[in-house]
Amino acid sequence: MSISSEASLPYGQQHRNRFAGSTLSGGGLATAMPLVLSFEANWRLRTVLLRGLGLAMMVSASGLWLFPGSVADPELNLLKVGLSVLFFVLGAVLMTTRDLRNQPEACFDPVRRELRVLRRDAHGQPKTVLRRSYDTIGGARLSNGAVQLFENDGSLLIEVPLGSSAARSQLRDQLSGAVQLFS
Repeated sequence: MSISSEASLPYGQQHRNRFAGSTLSGGGLATAMPLVLSFEANWRLRTVLLRGLGLAMMVSASGLWLFPGSVADPELNLLKVGLSVLFFVLGAVLMTTRDLRNQPEACFDPVRRELRVLRRDAHGQPKTVLRRSYDTIGGARLSNGAVQLFENDGSLLIEVPLGSSAARSQLRDQLSGAVQLFS
């Protein structure tokens, strides 16, 4: 169920331009904005930990040569060179890891009453990789830190972290009546 289409403007800006001047006879619907949630884990912490491990490996590569050993044993020296090179290369790889910012976004649209999952391509343009109407979602479970959406057969469709309790209550308001909410 993946539909791939390209959006010309960033998602939030595209809908702000569309809904900014509209006046609909529902009052609340005229000001309804899509709720956009990111699938971000704590990538900064992971990156710092990987870089710290890389630094430790690079320091240990040179540390192998600091301890006195049997200098006359050529097989041990060959093993030390091999381990030093391996630790240095692995440390350099871990030190140069970058943040994975290409995480998808889940957009809950109250006007179209649908869920869209967007992922940025190589050029930075968002593409829709999943589009589901609220009617085709079997149920939702909102917890303190995440929302889980389920298929009609009960299998997990998607789990999205929630940034705040305000996002949780806004999503609960959007989904109530359209999707069965589990406690």
